[in-house]
Amino acid sequence: MTLEHKIGQFFFPAVFINDTEENIQATEELIRKYNIGGLTFFHSRASAATNYEAKQKITFNDDSYNRLKELIVRYQKCASTPLLMSIDAEWGLAMRVEKTPQYPYAITLGALPENKKDLVYEVGKQIAYDLKSAGIHYNLAPLADINNNPDNPVIGYRSFGENKEKVADFALEYLRGMSDAGVLGCLKHFPGHGNTSVDSHLGLPVLEENLEQLLANELYPFIKGIKNGIDSIMIGHLAVPALNEGKNTSATLSKNIIQKLLREQLGYDGLVISDALNMHSVSKLFDTKGQLEWEAFHAGNDVLCFAENVPEGIQAILENATEKRINESFNRIWKCKEKTGLFNSGTTNNFSLNFEKASQLNKQIAQYSITKIQDHIDFETIKNASQEQNIALLSFYQPTNNDFSAMIQAALNCAECNVTSVDDFDFSAIEDGLDSFEYLIISLFVPKAKPLNRFEIDETVLNTLEKLLATKKCLIYVFGNPYALPLIPNLSKALRVIEVYQDFKEFQILAAHQFLSDTEYYGQLPVQIEIQ
Repeated sequence: MTLEHKIGQFFFPAVFINDTEENIQATEELIRKYNIGGLTFFHSRASAATNYEAKQKITFNDDSYNRLKELIVRYQKCASTPLLMSIDAEWGLAMRVEKTPQYPYAITLGALPENKKDLVYEVGKQIAYDLKSAGIHYNLAPLADINNNPDNPVIGYRSFGENKEKVADFALEYLRGMSDAGVLGCLKHFPGHGNTSVDSHLGLPVLEENLEQLLANELYPFIKGIKNGIDSIMIGHLAVPALNEGKNTSATLSKNIIQKLLREQLGYDGLVISDALNMHSVSKLFDTKGQLEWEAFHAGNDVLCFAENVPEGIQAILENATEKRINESFNRIWKCKEKTGLFNSGTTNNFSLNFEKASQLNKQIAQYSITKIQDHIDFETIKNASQEQNIALLSFYQPTNNDFSAMIQAALNCAECNVTSVDDFDFSAIEDGLDSFEYLIISLFVPKAKPLNRFEIDETVLNTLEKLLATKKCLIYVFGNPYALPLIPNLSKALRVIEVYQDFKEFQILAAHQFLSDTEYYGQLPVQIEIQ
C-alpha cells in the first residue's frame, strides 16, 4: 500500500442503518476512493447523540437488522481492503437496532455478586454472537468508567458501579466473553469519564484530579485491562488539566495523556480509538477541515471514529506525520483485522440471533441482581391483608396488566389501579379510590435511564408517592435506574423497597416470583444512595 492508502485505514466514518440511497452511495465512494479502514454503525441520523438542536423525530424500522446485514455485505463488496465493521452495542444490538436481543445495562450487571460474574462473561459472548450474525467484528464497549458522580448526565447506568475492583473485573469478563466469540472489544473512556457532570456530546467535561488520584481510582480498570492484553482503548473527550500542563485540552487531542501516560507510563501498545469526532466537545474547535483529524492522530489515536472529513484528514496526516508513526498505527489496525479473521477467505457467517438464549440469560441475571434496599414486613402479613381485601396494586407508567402486577393480582386477587400517563389522570381521584386500603404494592417503571429532568418522572407522580408513603403501608418495586430512588420523597417510610433495575419481562416475572415465594435476594446495590 502507498502511505496514503495506509492512512485511509485510520478512518472509521459513521454510517446509518436507515439512511438514504444517496448517503449510502456517498459512503461507497469513500470506501472505493480512500481505502478507509472501517465503519461505525448507528441507527439513523436522527438518533445520533449530537442531534439535540434539530430534535428530529426517530423513525423506527422493524427491518433494521436485515437492512444492517445487507448494507455490510454491500459495503464490503466496495472495499479493496476488508472493512472492520464496528458498533457501540453496550447492552446488545438492541442499543442500535430494533427487534434484536437486549441484555441488561451495566449498572444491572454491577448488582450481581462477585461469584456470579460468569454471567457478565456470558453477556459479552452472546452480544458478540449477535454482532457476528450481522457481520460486525468490533464492539465499542464496555465502559471502564467508575460511577463516582451521581449527577453524571451521560455515564450512570452504563457503568458497572462505583467499586473500582468490581468495575475492572466485570469489564474484563465482558471483554473475555466477546474475545472468546471472536469479536474485538474496547475499554472506554480513558482516563475515566465517571466523575464528570458535563455531557461530552455537548460540551467538554473537566476532571480536577491529579495523577496520583487518577492512578488510585479512575485509571485502575484501564491498568488491569492493559495487564490482561485488551484489544483497544477509547479516549474520552474530557480535559484533565493536571495531566496537560494546566490546559483544558480534551484527552482525545492530548499527547501528554495518550502518548506519555497511556503509551509510555502505563505501557500500552494496543489499538487506541478516539471517541466520536463529531461530538461537540471537539468538533467545533477547528475551522479548517481535516485539522481535527490530524490533531487527534498526532495526539496518539490510531483510529479516528466518526471522522467527518475523510479526504482532508488523510491529506493533513500525509503532509504532517512521519512514515514511522503512520506505520505504527497501520500495524495495530492490521493486527486487529487479522485477529477477527477478516483476511480468511471462504469463511461463512453461520451465526443467527438467539432470542431464547438471551431470555434465559436475562432470567439468570434477574435472579441474582434484583436488590433488597429495605424490608420490614413478612409474607404472612401480606397474605392476611389480601384475604381481608385490604391490599391494592398501583402501577406507574405501565398498565396493571404488566407481568409483575398480573402475576401478583392472579395470586392475591388485589384491587388494581394504574397511571400510564399524567395528562389524563385525576390524582385526587386515585388517592380517594385507594383510601380504604391499608397496604399498597406500588410498581414504579422509571420512564428514562438518564437522569435528565429527574428521569422524566412527573412532579405529580412524585407528589402522589410522597402522600401515599406517608399515609399507607407501602411496598415499592422500582424498575429502572437506582439513582432514581433518592428522588422519591418519604421512600424510607416504605415497608419494603426493592430495586429491580430493568423492566424486561424476565425481570418483572422474577420480581413477582420473589414476592410471592418470599425468596432470598442476592443483588448488591452497585452505587451508594441515600433515600429520603
